[in-house]
Amino acid sequence: MRTARFTLDPAFTVGEVNPRLFGSFVEHLGRCVYTGVFEPGHPTADPEGIRGDVLDLVRELGVTTIRYPGGNFVSGYRWEDSVGPAENRPRRLDLAWRTTESNRFGLSEYIAFLRKIGPQAEPMMAVNLGTRGVAEAIQLQEYANHPSGTALSDLRAEHGDKDPFGIRLWCLGNELDGPWQTGHKTAEEYGRVAAETARAMRQIDPGVELVACGSSGQSMETFAAWEATVLKETYDFVDHISLHAYYEPHDGDVDSFLASAVDMESFIENVVATCDHVGALLKSKKKINLSFDEWNVWYMSRADAQVSALDWPEAPRLLEDSYSVTDAVVLGSLLIALLRHADRVTVACLAQLVNVIAPIMTEPGGPAWRQTTFFPFAQASRYGRGEVLDVRVDSPTYRTEKYGETDLLHATAVRGQDGTVTVFAVNRCRTGALPLEVALGGLGLTSVVEHSVLADADPGARNTLAEPGRVVPHPAEGTVLEDGRLSAVLEPLSWNVIRLA
Repeated sequence: MRTARFTLDPAFTVGEVNPRLFGSFVEHLGRCVYTGVFEPGHPTADPEGIRGDVLDLVRELGVTTIRYPGGNFVSGYRWEDSVGPAENRPRRLDLAWRTTESNRFGLSEYIAFLRKIGPQAEPMMAVNLGTRGVAEAIQLQEYANHPSGTALSDLRAEHGDKDPFGIRLWCLGNELDGPWQTGHKTAEEYGRVAAETARAMRQIDPGVELVACGSSGQSMETFAAWEATVLKETYDFVDHISLHAYYEPHDGDVDSFLASAVDMESFIENVVATCDHVGALLKSKKKINLSFDEWNVWYMSRADAQVSALDWPEAPRLLEDSYSVTDAVVLGSLLIALLRHADRVTVACLAQLVNVIAPIMTEPGGPAWRQTTFFPFAQASRYGRGEVLDVRVDSPTYRTEKYGETDLLHATAVRGQDGTVTVFAVNRCRTGALPLEVALGGLGLTSVVEHSVLADADPGARNTLAEPGRVVPHPAEGTVLEDGRLSAVLEPLSWNVIRLA
């Protein structure tokens, strides 16, 4: 096969990686919270009911920002139900997922969970703009963030949280362009309520960071027109606009599935163009950044039947996709797409964290384990901090049904503050290895620290309760750096992390 090539030069960069790019998402959906993050009585649970084995894996995963409490759930969320003594909290119907919410895990428990992860874990709180509005949003903000001396801040202290939660990053609703959303709105309706909510929240704290709802996907009929209308109302008051995208193979078309990042990059670039167009219309020098606050591989075609069959159970097994090596390679490629646009994508949340389309799985009363998708995310979070270098690949291509001729190589590179460089690369070819050469101009690199590969002779291999360690990354052989040139061979259908010093 023809060799794939690109050049790295410190003079040509994309931008600095915001740590929030490695965020995740916890929604009251299925077992993400109950028997996932939170399971009182579990052998590893602490006195507050947080599973210690899950906490360890979350730290290893390298998650930063965690978006909460939804997702579709937030459009029916009553924040008052989730505070105060747990035994006094009401049970409610959750219309989004046809389940019953106990509210045993609420706002205080979410903040406590973040603090246990460590200082790198930042809250990203969503407010309900589906069935509620401005008043409830600022009441929640006052309860969470005001130091003391008001009814709501003092109520927080009475509930055992004297110190404010310090939530800086807020989502103004969720997917309100979608007819599936409780409280679905037109762009005009949503733009007005989002602008008024943002204005009120900034009256409490001018320093909050706010995310307006963008389209639920690039395939929505209202895509781009929705963003333009919403931003004309909210441009001066928000910092980010959201993007959501999920990918799965359709009709057995694995080759197009492996090229899912082509769609993700197109989505990002189209939203950036729309944001900048509105900025030009408004004659504003401000730039709106992107919050890709839901993304993943998700077998959505199975979900509708699962949800519609429910009769209001509590924390059922729902959307518990088991991920293969192929899925992990696609997820790695999606991470590469986000890094390649780090100049404008400043927040991203892998949806979700535990059990529900998640990198971490648990068994009630039993173990927790890493899915195949755990490894690309953990490696990108660990080694993808710094400045993204501009990568323009010269690659052999293959034909896909959805995206036409597509590069077999998908790659990016990040230069750390210490001068080390990490190359992240995916070989989309299912049948053949891909030779790779990288010219390293002016970077002062002399050695290969590691070439880690996630691949398997069985592309359907996965980690399960019975076999939790079936798939793990392994070292590659033969990767060398000589005379300013890196040479490697990428295994078929593989995710690669090549660290250079």
